[in-house]
Amino acid sequence: MPLPLLTKIVGNRQWPRQSTSTVRIVEVGPRDGLQNEKSIVPAAVKVDFINRLSRTGLKSIEVTSFVSPKWVPQMGDNTEVFKAIDKMTGISYPVLVPNIKGLESAVKVGVKEIAVFSSASEGFSQKNTNGSIQEVLNRTKEVIQVAKKNDIKVRGYVSCVVGCPYDGFVKPSAVAKLCETLLSLGCYEISLGDTIGVGTIRTVKDMLKAVSVVAPIDQLAIHCHDTYGQALVNITTALDLGISVVDSSVSGLGGCPYAKGASGNVATEDLVYLLQGLGINTGVDLNLLIDAGQFISKAINKPTNSKVNAALYKNLNP
Repeated sequence: MPLPLLTKIVGNRQWPRQSTSTVRIVEVGPRDGLQNEKSIVPAAVKVDFINRLSRTGLKSIEVTSFVSPKWVPQMGDNTEVFKAIDKMTGISYPVLVPNIKGLESAVKVGVKEIAVFSSASEGFSQKNTNGSIQEVLNRTKEVIQVAKKNDIKVRGYVSCVVGCPYDGFVKPSAVAKLCETLLSLGCYEISLGDTIGVGTIRTVKDMLKAVSVVAPIDQLAIHCHDTYGQALVNITTALDLGISVVDSSVSGLGGCPYAKGASGNVATEDLVYLLQGLGINTGVDLNLLIDAGQFISKAINKPTNSKVNAALYKNLNP
C-alpha cells in the first residue's frame, strides 16, 4: 500500500512529503568519532574498523579528514588509511576537507566524495576554523569549484544549528541562509548538526521548518549529538518532518574539541534499533554493527556509549 501523501504549509511555501519508509545512515565514527581521541589509534586498527563497518550494510562511511596533523593529530594517517581500506561496490567513502590543500591530497588518492563544513554561529566559526562564516564560505566556494572539476561529490556540514557554546541560541533564519548558500555553491546534501546536543523537539522543528523553505527536504540530513540525551527524540522529530538521511557514530564515538562538555554523536546501534522499531528500512545488520562497535571500543579501551550495544552484547555473551 502506498504511503499517504502529507502536506504542510511552511511560511508561504507548500511542503508536500511522504512518510519516511527508508533511511540512509551516514556513519561518521571513523572520522568524527575518532578525531577527538587523545591516544593515536593505529592506522591498521582504523582500516580494520572501517572494513568491519563496510560489511554491516552501511552505504556511506566517512573515513577520515584531510586536515593538517598539527590541528588534528589523530587524522595524520589519512592517506594511509584511505588507500588501505577495502572499498566495496555500492558504498561511498567520503572524507572531510577543510581547504584546497586538503582537497589536493584527497584527489591524489582517488577520493570520490568530500564533505565541507561551516557553522551557523560566528563564535563557533572563529573557534573551529579561525575565520568568520563568510571567510569560511569563501574558502569553501573554492574547494567546491575544484572538486566539481574533478567529478567529486560534495556534502556540506552546518554546525551549531540550534545552539552554540559561545553565542547561545542560534536563529533558524541563520541556518536557512547558510544552507541556501551551500546548496547554491554545489553541495548535493546538507547535514544539519546539533554540535553540542542542546536541541529539543521545539528547537529542532523550528530550525527544520525554516530550512525547508529554502532547501528541498530530500537534500537535508540530521546530525545529532547526545549530550542531553535528546538525540533520538530529535531524530524522530526530523523523520516526522520528512528527513530521510541521518548521521551517526557506532558506539556513540565522538565529541567536539571546541565545545566543552559536548558528548558523542548518537550511536548508530541505537539509531538502527529505533528505525527497526518504526518499521523503517536501513539495510544494516545490527549484529554486525554491534561487533564493529565492540571492536573499536576495545581498541580505544573505552566502554561503548551505545545502550543497545551494551544490552544486546551482554545478552549474547552472558
